[in-house]
Amino acid sequence: MLIGNVGKDPDVRYLDTGVAVATVVLATTERGYRLQNGTEVPERTEWHNIIFWRGMAETVEKYVHKGDKLFVEGKIRTRSYDDQNGVKRYVTEIFADNMEMLTPRGVGAQQAPQSAASGAAPVASKMDDKDNLPF
Repeated sequence: MLIGNVGKDPDVRYLDTGVAVATVVLATTERGYRLQNGTEVPERTEWHNIIFWRGMAETVEKYVHKGDKLFVEGKIRTRSYDDQNGVKRYVTEIFADNMEMLTPRGVGAQQAPQSAASGAAPVASKMDDKDNLPF
């Protein structure tokens, strides 16, 4: 389980079979603190590679942007490969099983208001109409 901020806009690819795969870089930060003897321990940021598949990847493509806060649950996987110089490299990734967007709608750093020029019509909620209450 991780809670962190998206470091850059998601990278979304589609396989030949049409399956969506999204990669998100998530930053988690451990706050700095002071020990009893007065020693300062600085804050520490870790960067995590999160992989989303299928429907979650499509959701990430539409709604997740740089700076958004996410809660992610998943499995940690490490793989290795040989780089161009023949050196063995290791990559640790989180394969997401569940995700919740914690940034309120319209607050994200990269989100722009929808307009008629974008081709997307605003969606009205039944709760917005005081004469049409859902109960």
